[in-house]
Amino acid sequence: MWDRFAQALFYYTADPADPGIYGGLSEFIKGVERERGTSGNRLFYLSTPPSLYPHIVNRLGEAGFQRGAEGADTWVRIVIEKPFGRDLASSRALNHVVNGVFSEDQVYRIDHYLGKETVQNILVFRFANGIFEPLWNRNHVDHVQITVGETIGVEGRGAYYEESGALRDMIQNHILQLLCLVAMEPPVTFDADPVRDEKTKVMRALRPIPPGEVDSVAVRGQYGPGFVGGQRVPGYREEKGVSAESITDTYAALKLGVDNWRWAGVPFYLRTGKRLPKRTSEIAVQFRRTPHLVFRRNPETPAEPNRLILRIQPDEGISLQFGAKLPGTEPRIKLVDMDFDYQAAFGAEPPRPTSASWSTR
Repeated sequence: MWDRFAQALFYYTADPADPGIYGGLSEFIKGVERERGTSGNRLFYLSTPPSLYPHIVNRLGEAGFQRGAEGADTWVRIVIEKPFGRDLASSRALNHVVNGVFSEDQVYRIDHYLGKETVQNILVFRFANGIFEPLWNRNHVDHVQITVGETIGVEGRGAYYEESGALRDMIQNHILQLLCLVAMEPPVTFDADPVRDEKTKVMRALRPIPPGEVDSVAVRGQYGPGFVGGQRVPGYREEKGVSAESITDTYAALKLGVDNWRWAGVPFYLRTGKRLPKRTSEIAVQFRRTPHLVFRRNPETPAEPNRLILRIQPDEGISLQFGAKLPGTEPRIKLVDMDFDYQAAFGAEPPRPTSASWSTR
């Protein structure tokens, strides 16, 4: 099976910044299509440094790639990996370039995090189980924490990371996608446009942060040199491709509010960073404490709130924490976990995609 599959893999190595390579790429693709007898459908996936996106799109257009194979009833698609611009102005400029070459129905703007099984499962968990929806609001939820932590550094990707940083690399893309899936209203149908519409409503409801309040709701940081597993590791400014005076953030945290009827007054805490003590990606929904503690006679009895934890990776699964009585004559309470584990339930770990299987056109 592998041998048959491997015969369909081909590589064309070149510098995408070199305008002279695109004619050769066109001939190479045509040769592969003739050899393999394909119908000529073509998909270009741009997972390069974002600064190259406009250049590549324009060069693909100059080489005629937007039109597909000659004389064939084929389609052409271009997939552009996040981040799509650095701000509103650059995003609009990139969109202008893309739409100048490709028609809108050929374009997909991708956040590959949406390809993860555990991320896709958030909507299934919310909208296929009737017991959670009545609790999914400001009356029962105290706050939501979304954490994406990594133990590794930039791993040789310093030149790319200097263009983005933690805030642009993770929060404005992956983590805001997770926030939208947690906070959105039920879509009319589980199709691309209705899901996108509900996510867009969440984005519009995010409370803008006045410049004078940034320091009270946001934190940025950068990892320094240290030790991991007994081995010395460099600080960010010592990484290859990173300026010795770089102020690019490798840690970022935000407190956001969603100003709508469902979530008014509920803080959403977002945080991400590299070289953290633990690798984890999870969403923790903390519910409000009980309004009256019946067991308050015992000072050792904790009044811990319930928490629902959606583990995206590793140890993919879902845990619901609730209080249970410890054995004995005294009413002592301990938080315990009701746990769902992907591997135990389905016999295998969920696949870890490197590109998206869900997208917004």
